[in-house]
Amino acid sequence: MVLLDVDGVLTDGRIIFGNDGTEYKCFDAHDGYGITRALEYKLKLAVISGKTSKVTKLRMKRLGVKELYQNTMDKVSIYQKLKKKYRLRDDEICFIGDDEFDLPLLKKVGFSAAPCDAMSIVRHGVDYVTKSAGGRGAVREVIDMILQSKNLIPTTIG
Repeated sequence: MVLLDVDGVLTDGRIIFGNDGTEYKCFDAHDGYGITRALEYKLKLAVISGKTSKVTKLRMKRLGVKELYQNTMDKVSIYQKLKKKYRLRDDEICFIGDDEFDLPLLKKVGFSAAPCDAMSIVRHGVDYVTKSAGGRGAVREVIDMILQSKNLIPTTIG
């Protein structure tokens, strides 16, 4: 199972507001394809965000991600519920986070990752730091690594 944060992981962390209060976020198409492909290969995915966003809900619905948890700063409790629901061990779960409040969950999972532009304390506390930035392919990079390790997709060169 792969658990994903939103702002700073699935997006570049910027939140843009229009004059009418409409919220805008930029999601990367490469990350989207990685998520879609992961779901096709039966990889379990969940998104856990500290904020509530209609845009995030819409994006996850379009990608087919059914496990979306918003407005939760206690990501560990969601993790425990998912772990129990799917009967998983810590070493079967990956989490990609980027900020200090992600650290408690990053320390629990079997494989922790952070985008290369994550907060310094997070980059120094994870198993893997992506070459790609948050919202610019970091999620795809980790998902591809997982699928490649299972020989489900070809290993990339370089």
